[in-house]
Amino acid sequence: MIEQQYIDLFQQYRAEIDNNSIETLNVQRDAAFETFKNIGFPTSKIEEYKHSDVSHAFDAELGLNIRNLPIPVNPYDTFKCDVPNLDTNLHFLVNDRYYKNDYQVKGLPEGVYAGGMQDFAKQYPEIFKEHYGQSADYSDNGVVAFNTMFAPDGFVLYVPKNVVVDKPIQLVNILRGGVPLNVNRRLLIIGEDGAKVKLLVCDHALDDVHFVVTQVTEIFAGEESDIDFYELEENSIKVTRLSSLFTAQKGKSHVIASNIALHNGYTRNNYRFRMLGEYAQATIGGLAIGDKNQHVDNYAFLDHVMPNCTSNELFKYVLQEQSTGVFCGKILVEKDAQKTLAYQTNRNLLASPDARMYAKPQLEIYADDVKCSHGLTTGHLDEEAMFYLQARGIPQEEAQMLLMVAFTKDVLDLINIDSLKERLEFLIDKRFRGELMRCGNCAVCK
Repeated sequence: MIEQQYIDLFQQYRAEIDNNSIETLNVQRDAAFETFKNIGFPTSKIEEYKHSDVSHAFDAELGLNIRNLPIPVNPYDTFKCDVPNLDTNLHFLVNDRYYKNDYQVKGLPEGVYAGGMQDFAKQYPEIFKEHYGQSADYSDNGVVAFNTMFAPDGFVLYVPKNVVVDKPIQLVNILRGGVPLNVNRRLLIIGEDGAKVKLLVCDHALDDVHFVVTQVTEIFAGEESDIDFYELEENSIKVTRLSSLFTAQKGKSHVIASNIALHNGYTRNNYRFRMLGEYAQATIGGLAIGDKNQHVDNYAFLDHVMPNCTSNELFKYVLQEQSTGVFCGKILVEKDAQKTLAYQTNRNLLASPDARMYAKPQLEIYADDVKCSHGLTTGHLDEEAMFYLQARGIPQEEAQMLLMVAFTKDVLDLINIDSLKERLEFLIDKRFRGELMRCGNCAVCK
């Protein structure tokens, strides 16, 4: 039984876990532990994980930073972000611990907090208690329960009522370790009524060892708030990344979540959006570029609870060599959610005969005055388009690159940071040409 070693570990070191964390995180560990004991890690026997047995990743000798010790690295010296014209307020998580630095608050509007989870809980105990763990449902997800058991720290972005943060916030997740590690981190984004903010999260692995990462993100969007959440994954082939994102949206809020997987090993992203107020909008996008034996699985569940809400999903995959892609999208329209507009699109490009794609779009509708649709296509490069380009003197390989780059464009259009979008277009072109082999000193930013 894979889970038993972690059950024993938790029971043996529970006191140390508590001593090196904070009360608000600690009080939720027992309930999560009971859930984990009952359901364990998801396996391919569960329909939602049919093509992604994530339990195997934990069947290994993995270190775990029980004592929340700092890793001897100064990321501000290691990473120098120089995306042209990208000006951000920069923060770091080193494994699952926030790297604290005094000058990180410069440039933030008054009242905005961006920093470590433990410090936020001490400064704003009532706000933290009101939000932490309230959206991240682990009742049917053993990975989220596992994360809740072990997470020692994380990152919090808090924007008070009617505050607009013009400068994007950037969080760089650094994986560092001399031995295989299990890393468990939390992100909490709170935008009160009328708040507007953009958060860019970049994942990088610095060491060539196996990492198994669980990440749980909770986004709370107040009325008429705008929250943009962008993730760029550029990890090594030895990283297993299991991420779960939960949102709770009030009326007239708009949340954008977009994930770009440029390089990875084994990735599973869970998205669970809940539109809890009228006229809420949710936009979710994903782009996965895979080769070798890389695996990217996106599961998106959008729950329309209230009337007059809109959701739009767009996921695209470009798969080469023996890579595998999985997409499962489910839209639930509850009985009171009249006037719902919900659109789901999944487009997949198989650039190799050995690549595999598994897709399952779903609609579950209990209201009668709605407009909902889903579209799915999986295929190879358009032969007519290839012929057209080659007939005009463009070599076959170059024509193939141009078509693959063009295929990704509408996902990038979801990004509302122009300099980042332009840089990604450049990096995607390099990725298809085999020139962007893995992150080196923040390759997204070099």
